[in-house]
Amino acid sequence: MNICSVVGARPNFVKLAPIAWELAQHAAVRHCIVHTGQHYDAALVDAFLHDLRLPPPHYALGIGSGTHTEQTARTMLALEPVLRQEKPDWVVVVGDVNATLAATLTAVKCGLRVAHVEAGLRSFDRTMPEEINRRLVDAVADLLLTPSADADANLVREGIAPERIRRVGNVMVDSLLAALPRAMASPILDTLELSPGTYAVVTLHRPSNVDDPPTLRRLLAALVQLSERLPVIFPVHPRTRSRLDALSLPPGPRLRYLPPLGYLDFLQLWRQARLVLTDSGGLQEETTALGVPCLTLRPTTERPITVWEGTNRVVGTNPAAILSAAEACLSGPYPIEPRRPALWDGRAAGRIVEALLSG
Repeated sequence: MNICSVVGARPNFVKLAPIAWELAQHAAVRHCIVHTGQHYDAALVDAFLHDLRLPPPHYALGIGSGTHTEQTARTMLALEPVLRQEKPDWVVVVGDVNATLAATLTAVKCGLRVAHVEAGLRSFDRTMPEEINRRLVDAVADLLLTPSADADANLVREGIAPERIRRVGNVMVDSLLAALPRAMASPILDTLELSPGTYAVVTLHRPSNVDDPPTLRRLLAALVQLSERLPVIFPVHPRTRSRLDALSLPPGPRLRYLPPLGYLDFLQLWRQARLVLTDSGGLQEETTALGVPCLTLRPTTERPITVWEGTNRVVGTNPAAILSAAEACLSGPYPIEPRRPALWDGRAAGRIVEALLSG
């Protein structure tokens, strides 16, 4: 069997890695990896490949940045000859970035079967580009591999035939648990002169947060005020860095900007934090898996199970709400016992590969 996986952003590599490890155990399977280059910082991509023990992609399309339309169109044009040459039995797409949508549309137009890993997630907020991508991909993909029961229910409600849906669990947790022993050896806390449980970690990259100056100012004001309570460590996404520079928004006395970190260093940093504040979807899941309090700086989440069963709270972007929720977390018990949802057990990749090979 010939399987082609298409990834575009760094979180996609985290989801792909366990699938690639599992496929490598099957001698009769050829697994081709295509990196579209939606995230294109070469040093950081190389660090992720190293940390996740992934081989270099077979194809690097070098798409780069641009509007959503430009990224999607350029990816489709560059990917079509690759898929026609490879003729895969399955095109595997992960997550909800523009590369995911572009690969799905291209594969379908080439008459190829598509399997969507992390299918069925819904924020019900159509202003999010990722929500549009998720809905379109799930509408045409042949195999919908879901992380949780709420994702199954979303797909059924949208009219997806049940035989196209397979609940496999959360493959990001596979990567997380596999990398944890190596992450524990990271010197990042010593480098930053931090002690476990004494600091907060923040990530921001969503356009709705970083591209809107009033929203970004509000969020930074909350982080500066929180930094009076404890150090706040902020590995800054390149997109966010450019917006902060444009607004000349300086950090507070204990709000520390860092360059983006590799997977293992960042895992060690946030897993030892007292609190995580983020607009990332994946980090909501990862903090739930390890029992780290998380505040989601968005009005909605496509991962509500992290609220129902995990350690996540959705607090929006109002500084008063953020600081109130942060104080509640800091006043509560620590550490928190992890409460992993069903099938978030580190074996999702095996179930994914089983579904592909039996399909």
